Amino acid sequence: MKTGLTLRAFVLVAAVSLAPLSAPVLAQGNPSGKNPTADSVNEEALFKQNSKITGRISIPDEKAATLEQPQGREWRGFHEGWMPWIGAIAILGMVILLAAFYFTKGRIMLEHNEHSGRKILRFNTFERFTHWMTATCFIILALTGLNYIFGKRLLMPLIGPDAFASLSQWSKYAHNFLAWPFIIGLCFMMAVWMADNIPKRIDWDWLRAGGGFFDGRHLHAGRFNAGQKIVFWVVTLGGLLMSISGIMLLFPFAALDINGMQIFQGVHAVIGVLFIAAMLAHIYIGSLGMEGAYDAMSSGEVDLAWARAHHDLWVEEQQAKTASGPQVPRRPVPAE
Repeated sequence: MKTGLTLRAFVLVAAVSLAPLSAPVLAQGNPSGKNPTADSVNEEALFKQNSKITGRISIPDEKAATLEQPQGREWRGFHEGWMPWIGAIAILGMVILLAAFYFTKGRIMLEHNEHSGRKILRFNTFERFTHWMTATCFIILALTGLNYIFGKRLLMPLIGPDAFASLSQWSKYAHNFLAWPFIIGLCFMMAVWMADNIPKRIDWDWLRAGGGFFDGRHLHAGRFNAGQKIVFWVVTLGGLLMSISGIMLLFPFAALDINGMQIFQGVHAVIGVLFIAAMLAHIYIGSLGMEGAYDAMSSGEVDLAWARAHHDLWVEEQQAKTASGPQVPRRPVPAE
């Protein structure tokens, strides 16, 4: 017991004796006593001295020496801030407009008359192949592109980071490789349909009347009405811009510096979401919105009554080419 008290007393005396010696030792690391972080050069001060922060490298790629630049922060702010809002407003806004139109106006139904039951060929096999190849590639490109913008916000919390990383990797492969058949399909569409989509004076009358969607009128139109021509040129011009910007991104720094790459990435993303919004309207009219429209791209044949109602001038041209009128004979109508 006495030995334990003596040991504790010795430790206490030693600590008190060494305390004055420890202060100068600790003070040697920071003699001024100031916070060393406050004396360090911050990022803003570096940018005031130079437009970008660079380092020294030993590899041939000089771009690797740039650690940070103002344009990179602007791109990050756009990608993480404005881009999700632009995409959400464009796509959700179009969905809301189409839903409002459907629930207020309903589906455009096929009017039966003496021409019903007879078919006319609207699109041949090659045209339908071109359409479906391009459309399939576009849908996959759209979904994988949206994953780049919204995936980590909406999908990753549901499936977890590991599954999301694997999905994003395969999405990148699909986006890169399916871009090529999409470009080929775009060229095919321009070759087979551009002549029929040249704007004419009659298209202005169609546009002024709203295509007859609001008053139920059937307006004169050729093979493609003004609305379809707008869709064609949106696909053509938007597809060309998407293709050019996408190729620049597929081959980074082949023709652009880092600033050009960032600009093209923003252009690619903005055009992409606007493209998706426009195609949602096209898909709606071609499927749910109008009875008989889907037949044109499924079997290639449409009801003659439908064709006369929506593309009467084209029907007259087709019937003038054949003495028998419609290319497909009348099918028997089942007795009720």
